[in-house]
Amino acid sequence: MQKSPPVPSFLDYPFWLSQALLSTVGTDLSVLHADQIPTQGSLIVVSNHRSFLDPFVVMAALNRSVRFARHRYMGRVPLLREMVQALGCFSLHVSKQSQDGLFSSSVPLPQSQWLGIFPEGAKPMVQTTQPQELGEFHRGFAHLALRSQVQPLGILPVAIASHVEVQETTVPLQVLSWFDPSEPLFQQSGWHPAVFYRRVSVVVGQPLWITPAQQQQYKGKQAKAIAADITRTCKAEVAALLREGYQRESGC
Repeated sequence: MQKSPPVPSFLDYPFWLSQALLSTVGTDLSVLHADQIPTQGSLIVVSNHRSFLDPFVVMAALNRSVRFARHRYMGRVPLLREMVQALGCFSLHVSKQSQDGLFSSSVPLPQSQWLGIFPEGAKPMVQTTQPQELGEFHRGFAHLALRSQVQPLGILPVAIASHVEVQETTVPLQVLSWFDPSEPLFQQSGWHPAVFYRRVSVVVGQPLWITPAQQQQYKGKQAKAIAADITRTCKAEVAALLREGYQRESGC
C-alpha cells in the first residue's frame, strides 16, 4: 500500500525555496501519478529540460528537495553560484574523451538521498525549443546508477509538460563564455533564452529499480551496453509521459 509522502521539514530549504519561487513567478503546477513517487530508497530523478525553473518544478511536484547536477559555469557566476550552493547542487564533471556523458569523477549518492539529472544536457537551455521536443539523452545518469553501491536505488523518470509559457531573453551567449571558455554552446551568437512557465504539469513515471545483477554485470564490454539499454528505456518513458501530459491537457 502506497504511503503518504512525508511532509517536508521547516529546514528543507531547497523545497521551500522552490515553492516560493514558483509562487512569485506565477506558475500553476499540477502533478499526474503522484502515487508513483517512492517513499523509500535512493533515487536518481531524470527529466526533460527547457527552463531554469525545471529543478524547482520537479522539487515542488515530488514534495521534497532534490540535489540537481549543474553546469560548470553556474558555479563561477556571482549570485548564481551562491544560489546553486544553497540548493545543494553538485558539479557535473563529464569526460571529454567519452561520447556517453560518462562522469569522470564520482558523485556521492548517500543512502535515501535523491539526485536530479537532466540527461539532455545544457543544449535545450541555450537553444529555443518547442515544449514537446525531447533531445538525445546522455548516458551519464545510467553509469552513475550502475556504479553506485547504494541499495535500493531507483531511476525515476518524470516529464515536464508546459501548457502556457512566456519566453524572454537574458544575456548574450558569448558573455557566458567568460565564465566557461571551454563550452562550445557559448561560442555562438544570440541570447540565452529564459522560459517562464505559467501553467505546467509534471507527469511521474514508474521507477526503474537497479538490481544487484545489473551492477555485477556492469564491467568490461557489457558496461556500455547495459547503460545504453537503461538510457533508451528511460528516454522512451519520459517521451511517453510527455505525450500523456499534453493528451490530458487537450482532453484526448
